[in-house]
Amino acid sequence: MTQFKIYVAGEKNLHYLNDIEKGIEDASKIKGTGIAVRSKEYLTQKIMEGKSVIAVHEDGRWAGFCYIESWGHHKFVANSGLVVNPIFRGQGLAGQIKSEALSLSAKLFPEARLFGLTTSLAVMKINSSLGYHPVTFSELTDDDEFWKGCQSCPYYDILVRTKRSHCLCTAMLKESAAASLEGEKEKKNKAA
Repeated sequence: MTQFKIYVAGEKNLHYLNDIEKGIEDASKIKGTGIAVRSKEYLTQKIMEGKSVIAVHEDGRWAGFCYIESWGHHKFVANSGLVVNPIFRGQGLAGQIKSEALSLSAKLFPEARLFGLTTSLAVMKINSSLGYHPVTFSELTDDDEFWKGCQSCPYYDILVRTKRSHCLCTAMLKESAAASLEGEKEKKNKAA
């Protein structure tokens, strides 16, 4: 079985930036992902701030990535840019990365509500398994900076035409990161 190390990315991981940037760019071109492209500078900032999670294969190859961002004065947190190296897809790695990103979100922004936008059925399934539920866009942050981030998405014109009320993306929301982790601990304790 393939082994991965999944952890909070830091300066030592900057040499993976080209792979991460290409992974996000390639994923953004696939119909149905709705993933927004981010610049190398933006991704570097997330890594250097300790606001991203990386997966590395035991042989040292980059395997996956996700970053977190807070919005609306830290009332909302999004785990974004979730991407898995195509050669490692289908192994449950995306869910593991997302779970680690949730733990990081709980540590950095314990009271924030977690949300995401996606057109990817795989991401919707992962989010649902982690306790997210579909909501209307009005339940998400009204922070203009967040919505500016959608500009590189191919569906942005829909969002603009509908004054941020509709898109091809599904909006998903869950309770605070800290409450979410407590719920997961309780489930594990009951199962044991």
